[in-house]
Amino acid sequence: MGIEEFGGGQSQQSDVLVVTTNDVPGHTVQQVIGEVFGLTVRSRHLGSQIGAGLKSMIGGELKGLTKTLVETRNQAMERLVAQAKARGANAVLMMRFDVTEAADVGTEVCAYGTAVVLTRT
Repeated sequence: MGIEEFGGGQSQQSDVLVVTTNDVPGHTVQQVIGEVFGLTVRSRHLGSQIGAGLKSMIGGELKGLTKTLVETRNQAMERLVAQAKARGANAVLMMRFDVTEAADVGTEVCAYGTAVVLTRT
């Protein structure tokens, strides 16, 4: 697995800045728009479950599941950015991920934060 397959985050060209901090140095919050989130639920396919079960017996990273979780988080983040942009924000502060099991059929990943309008100070 290359670095691009197990990493994530925002591209440099995004119109909406997403940070995990409460503020952005050199910027002032002009308007708080409110909470935004991006949600996705992914099911596990049989092949990855069997492979993960076998791998868990001998130890080591479950690369297939790692790749799937990275893709899932990135999709949730894309949806978060799209919602923030649609509501007129140019930034999302205090972004977090929440990951839970969804009715024993998959994994729910939610990216959430506070949509704001920032200006340079």
